[in-house]
Amino acid sequence: MSKRPTITDLAHASGVSVATIDRVLNGRLPVREETQRRVYEAATSIGYHAAGLIAQRMRKELPVHRLGFLLLRPRDVFYRAFANELEKAIAQASGFRGTAAIEFADTLAPEEILERLRRLAASCHAVALVSPDHPTVTAAVAELKQRGIPVFSLLSDFATGIREGYVGIDNLKVGRTAAWMISKCARRPGKVVLFVGSHRFHGHELREIGFRAFFRERAPDFTLIETIVNDESREITQEVVAGLLRQHEDLVGCYVAGGGIEGAISALRQARPDPLPVLVCNEITVDTRAALADNLAGMVIATPLAPLCRELVGLMAHAIEEGAANAPGQTFLPFDIFLPENI
Repeated sequence: MSKRPTITDLAHASGVSVATIDRVLNGRLPVREETQRRVYEAATSIGYHAAGLIAQRMRKELPVHRLGFLLLRPRDVFYRAFANELEKAIAQASGFRGTAAIEFADTLAPEEILERLRRLAASCHAVALVSPDHPTVTAAVAELKQRGIPVFSLLSDFATGIREGYVGIDNLKVGRTAAWMISKCARRPGKVVLFVGSHRFHGHELREIGFRAFFRERAPDFTLIETIVNDESREITQEVVAGLLRQHEDLVGCYVAGGGIEGAISALRQARPDPLPVLVCNEITVDTRAALADNLAGMVIATPLAPLCRELVGLMAHAIEEGAANAPGQTFLPFDIFLPENI
């Protein structure tokens, strides 16, 4: 039977004195965070019985941050998954102890966004939200900045030059990628339609710019129909797509740049035109995965939620501890691509 590691073994493994180990275990005198971590890592590696106690003491001494998040549509599968990943990222954060306050806006109305933003800011040290880019939101972010509360934009940017930072994917590249897919997979040039949730969503505007720019530069034989605003509504998208399929036999591509994709999938599933237009959308869900499996969708461009949430939580803690204007202005994460053959 192997000998149980002793405090002397731990001191030797971590390169510190037995007295320092005693201070770490019992919290008698302050010990530098770097030293505590070295002792904890050594305790874990040699199987020292009090490794859990060391981790507990380290966490107890960490600063406490309350982080606020405002997402959209509480019944949306994507945003529920987003909320779960935010809670995981905070629970796993190593540099602080955090609690999450997560709210959901039912609409894109600036009044609702502002009400929920102010409610979060009243009890949180930093806030991150998904929001349209609207003058009243910009004014609220400026007010919070004056009060020392950093605000981060998520998925779609807003209040540029005032908010602390943007965290998401590169929406211009997303739009160009969607256009590339349609131009390569359509059987022939024809009409292409693009849906955005709102012209106030900066991210959707960038996706539209990238989408249209690609066709102008690389696939001019295709004809882009006027962009349609669907308010991220399933019902609106379904009705419009069904109408377009009836009106345009040469509809060869459809890109839903925001929410409402379920409506486009339903319209295609019911109409079953031959050939099917190439459908590109965002975010992998039960519906979009099924659409890929049934070859109704050609590509899903997805936000990598887990790494995004870890990056965001770290940036928010950094802004709280180091002060405003210490986070990078934009943080782009590589987006995921799902195709019928890799789901």
